[in-house]
Amino acid sequence: MSVDALRAHVTALTQVGPPRNCANVASLDRAADYILAEFGKTGAKSWFQYYSHEKRDFKNVVLQVNPGAVEWVVVGAHYDVCGELPGADDNASGVAGLLELARLLVPSWPAGGAGLELVAYTAEEPPYFGTGYMGSAGHAHYLAKQGKKVRAMIALEMIGYFTDVRHSQRYPLKEMSQAYPDTGNFIAVAGRTRERALLAKVKAAMTGAGPLPVETIAAPASVKGVDFSDHRNYWEAGYPAIMVTDTAFYRNPNYHTAGDTIETLDFPRMAEVVNGVRAAIMEIING
Repeated sequence: MSVDALRAHVTALTQVGPPRNCANVASLDRAADYILAEFGKTGAKSWFQYYSHEKRDFKNVVLQVNPGAVEWVVVGAHYDVCGELPGADDNASGVAGLLELARLLVPSWPAGGAGLELVAYTAEEPPYFGTGYMGSAGHAHYLAKQGKKVRAMIALEMIGYFTDVRHSQRYPLKEMSQAYPDTGNFIAVAGRTRERALLAKVKAAMTGAGPLPVETIAAPASVKGVDFSDHRNYWEAGYPAIMVTDTAFYRNPNYHTAGDTIETLDFPRMAEVVNGVRAAIMEIING
């Protein structure tokens, strides 16, 4: 696992200007080109998945292994930002993790088994969040239309902000503060109650892969924040999907502000997240 590579990816994405949002399509294109080039270094098949809205062309970036597979694992992260912001944690951190997973997984992925798709999405942020124009909605609908069976989808949504300060962690429900840590030094894995078994498998694999604490929550989508990323669209397509996150605005005071800069990220712990997700993916395909 390369801390330097994670830092380089976040640097490259946050230096795209003007910021990579849906009002600055040229910036989105530069970010997408960077991601495709990094995917290409693995030697795996990769391409742009195009779609249009309001006379604008947007694109996801897809990497695929084992194209003839019957069952699939999907891992995704959105590369756009909210407004005119640098978006280091939200969500250059997730994309950096996705690119490192590509480097780590592709060379050792077992031939003839499950398929793998790594996807960098556009249009996750407002004004498109919660609409059918999210890049992840387009990808999920594509999979469903093709009749592909998905074992699990994992969304990487803000994986770089950690703190050892007491009382730094908040929760959407008061009773959760009695069951979970009050210090934001862990990674969270969230899903619906029906993903409880998947969450347990992912937690066990991630915990076994390194020292970073892992907490899981299985809750209805009505709990604020549980569906606040791209995994929500895979639920709508009928697929099991979970989110790996540093809990965003429940911890990170820089969420959707100009303070969301690379200097605020903890790259060693971010690397532990990626290593843990890699272990979880291998458990999913082998278990």
